Amino acid sequence: MNRIKNFSIIAHIDHGKSTLADRFLELGGLIEPDSKVSQVLDTMDLEKERGITIKSQNATFYYNWKGEVYTLNLIDTPGHIDFNYEVSRSLKACEGVILLVDATQGVQAQTLTNFNLAMENNLEIIAAVNKIDMAIADVEKTIAEIEEVFAIPREEILLVSAKTGKGVKDLLETVIQKIPSPKGDPESPFKALIFDSHYDSYRGAVMKIRVIDGKIKPGQKISFFSHSKIYEVSEVGIFQLKMIPQKELSAGDVGYIIAGIKNISDTKIGDTVTCVDNPCLEPLPGFREIKPTVFAGLYPVNADEYEKLSDAIQKLKLNDDSLFFRPDNSPALGFGFRCGFLGLLHLDIITERLKREFGIEIISTAPNVVYRVTVQNHPPVEIHNPSEFPSGVKIISTEEPFIKTVIIVPAEFVGNVMKLIDDYRGVFVSTVYLHPTVVKLTAEMPFAEIVYDFNDKLKSVSKGYASFDYEFIGYRESDLVRIDLLVNGKPVDALSLITHKTQAMHKARTLVEKLRKVIPRQLFDIAVQAAVGGKVIARETIKALKKDVLAKCYGGDITRKRKLLEKQKEGKKKMKKIGSVDIPQEAFMSILKRD
Repeated sequence: MNRIKNFSIIAHIDHGKSTLADRFLELGGLIEPDSKVSQVLDTMDLEKERGITIKSQNATFYYNWKGEVYTLNLIDTPGHIDFNYEVSRSLKACEGVILLVDATQGVQAQTLTNFNLAMENNLEIIAAVNKIDMAIADVEKTIAEIEEVFAIPREEILLVSAKTGKGVKDLLETVIQKIPSPKGDPESPFKALIFDSHYDSYRGAVMKIRVIDGKIKPGQKISFFSHSKIYEVSEVGIFQLKMIPQKELSAGDVGYIIAGIKNISDTKIGDTVTCVDNPCLEPLPGFREIKPTVFAGLYPVNADEYEKLSDAIQKLKLNDDSLFFRPDNSPALGFGFRCGFLGLLHLDIITERLKREFGIEIISTAPNVVYRVTVQNHPPVEIHNPSEFPSGVKIISTEEPFIKTVIIVPAEFVGNVMKLIDDYRGVFVSTVYLHPTVVKLTAEMPFAEIVYDFNDKLKSVSKGYASFDYEFIGYRESDLVRIDLLVNGKPVDALSLITHKTQAMHKARTLVEKLRKVIPRQLFDIAVQAAVGGKVIARETIKALKKDVLAKCYGGDITRKRKLLEKQKEGKKKMKKIGSVDIPQEAFMSILKRD
């Protein structure tokens, strides 16, 4: 155990975490130095394209230092706030972390969040400045920021270039020197932490574990603290870019367990695994059920592809227990699914994978958060869909989720960002200068306000330099109403939304104006209305396409022309009653965009 080192790399998105992992794997002999494959631990095309890690990975490699061979377990972590819980569990499996900061961008919001997670877990932190080879790198400013924000002395900050390999060997040897070896008793009852899992089509769920105490071998029976099911272990091993079976895993090891588990929801991230014969008495702290925070409806553009969409979502669910879905039926969009996601990035990733991997064109409704509503003589209920918002009953209180957001922005854009926060109903908590040119703004905001396009707006007003991170801080009472959209007198449930009462009028007018522009004209007038509690508060009319019925009249009695016009008028009335209006996908997309 003295020669085992378990560590992770934490960084903001696109600060070079996956590239640094590649250099470590080269030093460990798992990939060739001249290999053309980059971001080896990122297995999805989407991860490589967007420069983010979506699915946590790990790799075990060996390194000879001062005549002794060390076992190094690199546990890669997702790089986005949506997967914050997974990051915290991965860090729980480590004794130390490398805090990587991009020399061209400096300290950013998720750098701060991940540092705090590492501190909460009492991990050894090694600071490193990356991308020092780039022409626009400001190494001195980045070092000053790390020194100021994290109180790490500048002489302890390492300089590396993950792209060229400069300084990487020194960084790895610093990991061996500074990060403590795991503490645990191989003779104690078996106890292990699940920090991730994936599904194998032939062998079932594969649990990625860190052994805290004891040993585990094939043939032993295991149980979980989150449920009472018992399984027999068929294989244990380590990851070296592929699964390598081992005779046993002991205290301090990082590896995997296969036990013929057919349902990935039985291997919950953060759960504690133990042996049935000699179980440990208490689970590891910090486990919680992952709950979706953002909900949206997914419907196939072609109604015939409903079964195909159903199969695709179920396949994605096999490898992603955090994805929630249930069948849904919308009068406007037909059969589909109501899905729950960890956040907007998670929603974006799932919809993109459905299109790429399964070839399904889908309509995604406006995302919404979970509200709480209390009606007379009933306990509070959670509202996942605007159509569930009660009407016709006395509402005692309505609550919405709030978040605490940290925004790091260059000082010159502080005014723009403050105005943006104010527009999104935010309340300022503090303003701190991390550096004469860099400011950290902390604010409390309604989660519903940022799920649409807050990040896009933030990048726009700061010319791309601002970064933000957030954490959920609970529910607060708010005056909420549901806006119903009616097209030709018929409600379109997929376009309904819940908003704050003070913004209802403005949003209603904006929505009907947008719909007027995107819904095609028909041979009859179409009324587009927005209503709150049955009362119409905004209206636009899409004028009918006019057919010239008098074109064939060349002179003659005026009564003939009047008769034709009256006949046209009656026809339009009848058509308006029985005519249907097709709402294009652009209408749903326009709801997402804020002026």
